[in-house]
Amino acid sequence: MAQPLYGEDPEPCEPFPAGPLYVPVRPGPSGCATRLFRTPLGRRTAVAFTSERALAAALGTGQPWIRLAEPALRALTAPLGVTTVTLDPRFAAPAATPAAAASAVRPSAPLLRAG
Repeated sequence: MAQPLYGEDPEPCEPFPAGPLYVPVRPGPSGCATRLFRTPLGRRTAVAFTSERALAAALGTGQPWIRLAEPALRALTAPLGVTTVTLDPRFAAPAATPAAAASAVRPSAPLLRAG
């Protein structure tokens, strides 16, 4: 269960919790940039987590993150045309393998793509 967040409780009609969320970022030339992901249907989405534990479970313990409130995350991604925020996604793709290691494995049956 997620730990309580700081700030006020959200109104019943608000779909997001109040307070800062854990938002995955990547290093950029001017500091950190919010990581954007794709939904199973291919649309771009911002992703946020309600706890550091949930972020680490989905993206690994080495994933850098920042704390942002949901309105701030939307304000950062809206100019990029990203209007969806996915909160606490449950599934993530497995870590990528180097091309050399992947080419050494020859499956006898077709692989299914998760998602």
